[in-house]
Amino acid sequence: MSGKKKYFPNNVRRIQSAPSEYFEPIEFDEMIEWRVCSWELPDTIACVIRCENSKTGKVTEHTYQQYKSAEKKIEKLVSDPNNTLTIATQNAIGQTSHELNSLLDN
Repeated sequence: MSGKKKYFPNNVRRIQSAPSEYFEPIEFDEMIEWRVCSWELPDTIACVIRCENSKTGKVTEHTYQQYKSAEKKIEKLVSDPNNTLTIATQNAIGQTSHELNSLLDN
């Protein structure tokens, strides 16, 4: 089995070339409320973890279908004091880091 990830094609060219009449107009305020102030995860996704490393500036994102696998990844990532995690589930978005977990352990 190869080490490459499966390629998932997208439809960006089809969407960009579609006539504007195909898209329903939306006010800027509605767009901000809909896309910035809220989030939607498909039913098949249990959790999305975004990890930002303050030392390297690198941001990685991990998507999980099972909470148990996500919990293991969170435990691994939060052990690095340079990582700050943003975790999104169907119901909530939260942030955690090594420093916060150290405070809670005391």
